[in-house]
Amino acid sequence: MADHATPIHPPAARSWRDRWQNFRIRLIADPTFQRFAAGFPPTRWIARRKGRALFDLCAGFVYSQILVAFVRLRVAEHLAGGPRPVVALARDLSLDADAVERLLRASTALGLTRRCGEGVYGLADLGAALLGNAGVAEMIEHHAALYADLADPTALLRGGSGERALEHYWGYATAEAASGLSGDRVAAYSELMAASVPMVAEDVLDAHPLDGRRLLMDVGGGSGRFVAAALHRHPGLHAVVADLPSVAELARDRFAAEGLEGRAQVAGLDFHRDPLPVGADVATLIRVCFDHDDARVARLLGQVRAALAPGGRLLLAEVMTDAERPEPIGDAYFGFYLLAMGRGRCRSVEKLRDMLRKAGFRAVREVPTRRPMLARLLTAEV
Repeated sequence: MADHATPIHPPAARSWRDRWQNFRIRLIADPTFQRFAAGFPPTRWIARRKGRALFDLCAGFVYSQILVAFVRLRVAEHLAGGPRPVVALARDLSLDADAVERLLRASTALGLTRRCGEGVYGLADLGAALLGNAGVAEMIEHHAALYADLADPTALLRGGSGERALEHYWGYATAEAASGLSGDRVAAYSELMAASVPMVAEDVLDAHPLDGRRLLMDVGGGSGRFVAAALHRHPGLHAVVADLPSVAELARDRFAAEGLEGRAQVAGLDFHRDPLPVGADVATLIRVCFDHDDARVARLLGQVRAALAPGGRLLLAEVMTDAERPEPIGDAYFGFYLLAMGRGRCRSVEKLRDMLRKAGFRAVREVPTRRPMLARLLTAEV
């Protein structure tokens, strides 16, 4: 850091831990100490690791754009059969060999590919993982809208002006009458959600099988991907998707295509304005609550409880935060994604548990999932 860095003046300490942390902050902010720590053997590795972490924060946008190029050019697919020479990839990608070499060296540095010899590259772990998850690739493509909204993050924090890209993309986020959204306004986000649902559905249904349940109501269930997964897994189950009319039609098409129309229904409605279908003995809210503010979520939870049959159960699954320790996914990524979207926030397990109890649910508990970074799961009883 530069010698003219602004001095740090932490607030007055309240305990020995505060005093120790304040001392550390002053020390780390001191350019003289930084130079000493970078050369002193016992602290050199720490200084280098922290310096690398700070550089990675600065370079994050560049890394993400390398990932975008990797996905758009379908490099993982081109390497799926095994390592290949740069010249062969350049021919397939219609790019100059030097440009492909540059991309592959960059993607190797990021763990997407690996160097297998002079001018030959193959997939590494992260690149291979992309092959098995189409939803991740679609989210990476979708981030162009998020990056546009984050071009001036301070303006975003101040509220900005005009419609943001994510506000337009997620049409229901700001529409006064969301139930009137046309099919073209919901198709893109419904397709994105459908692509990203399979892993979440798998984890939720593994963590909480629906054996013995009669009727599932998936509230905000989009184009029906979660319901379809549940019905295929549980042959005796019936289901209804409750979502905006134009979205519900997409679910109807899916059920017909998968031969599920006899067991699955759709209810086209705006759950902020319209009552939910009654009588289900299990309801699901899969990545729904974090799209909305507290007042709307409180009303929605009350509606779900009123619609469930006696003895019914709610499964609420989404990314959740840690109340005491901010986390990169919930607090950094989704914190700013939802800010750009126009409403919503990730909540802690404790916050959601309290909201469920206030809505009249009982026996609220967290059920461990295989990949909590994708979704944590709370269950609650009527």
